[in-house]
Amino acid sequence: MRKLSCFVAASLIVAMGASDAFADAEAGQGYFSAMGSYIDDDQDRLLDDGVNGGQLNIGYAINEHWNIEGMLFAAIPDFTDTRNGSQDHLGFGLDVQRVFMRSERFSPYLHAGLGHLNIESSNSSSSSDAIVISGGAGFLLDMFSSNVALRGEWKYRFDEGPNSLADNLYSVGLQIPFGAATPKFVDTDRDGVNDDMDRCPNTPAGARVDAYGCEVDSDGDGVKDSMDKCPGTPAGIRVDASGCPVDSDGDGVTDDKDKCPGTPAGASVDADGCEMDGDNDGVVDRLDECPDSAEGAQVDIKGCEIKEEITLRGVNFQSNSDVLVAGAESVLSDAAATLRKNPSITVEVAGHTDSDGAADYNEGLSARRAQTVYDYLARNGIAENRMSVRGYGEAQPIADNTTAAGKAENRRVVLRILER
Repeated sequence: MRKLSCFVAASLIVAMGASDAFADAEAGQGYFSAMGSYIDDDQDRLLDDGVNGGQLNIGYAINEHWNIEGMLFAAIPDFTDTRNGSQDHLGFGLDVQRVFMRSERFSPYLHAGLGHLNIESSNSSSSSDAIVISGGAGFLLDMFSSNVALRGEWKYRFDEGPNSLADNLYSVGLQIPFGAATPKFVDTDRDGVNDDMDRCPNTPAGARVDAYGCEVDSDGDGVKDSMDKCPGTPAGIRVDASGCPVDSDGDGVTDDKDKCPGTPAGASVDADGCEMDGDNDGVVDRLDECPDSAEGAQVDIKGCEIKEEITLRGVNFQSNSDVLVAGAESVLSDAAATLRKNPSITVEVAGHTDSDGAADYNEGLSARRAQTVYDYLARNGIAENRMSVRGYGEAQPIADNTTAAGKAENRRVVLRILER
């Protein structure tokens, strides 16, 4: 315990003397670090693993790639069998470090060294000494934007004592450089940032840059201010190479203001990027087959006013059958869309035939055909309580049943408007 107390006191004295510390150690600077250690002891030591030690390091940066470092280590691990008390470990050594990316905020390193370890047990007056060989890896992280860096390290320590034991030490703490440094300020592109710190060399003359020498992107759209033709773009807006909001559908309204993206090419749009609807019937001018519908009139999906019934031209059936022929479903799909557009309308699905065949049979056939249309509309989102079914057979012809053309017109299904 006395040894660890001396170790902590020494750490505080060095820290108090670091008032002239600079940023991470440069070539020619010294540094010190204090770290706590988790020790994974060799199982033959019969000690508990844990955070029970620490180390104080004082080093010198020889050049851009190499450090030399002195180390003082202390720990008080407990025996696995608590009846045996604990041990006092005190060691010192000399390490050599190979440093990578010294000038970066994150700087990894490899290290190897030689040292001495003294061990005393609390339950006896015996002590042992051993030569220690060590190696491992670590890093420095300038996470404080100051002269204090976070240091982490793994060390594999091999004890050349009587039992040749090996331990793993995991340490973390702080490192602070000290001493004078006279770095040369070189700014090749004259942007006010030292070349050593300049992540964007060859910045155009006069361009505004950040602390790392890179051009500023004030509105955060990914286009540098010097290239941005639309400064002040709102956050999250997709922009083109000039920094201007994109108009994906080419309707003249940029995506950030376009309430109707995907407008077809050439369509006339309003200030919100939505297609024009001159008669306000809910059908855009491009699709409106009946422009200038009366205000408030109920119209189908083609923009034409709905009268007493919705005709289903093209809804035909196989001969003497209620099975739809090809192409009929397209017409029924439009009819379903019209009913969805006008949710207050209720209809009678009325089936009709020509005069061929018995009247009773024709009435049943027309009812079955009307039911087929009813079923299709129900499957496509039209509530059943908005529809009823009736077969009129040959009773209500609209053309001459003595001609083939007339009979074709009489074979029909219509949606008769019951309520609006």
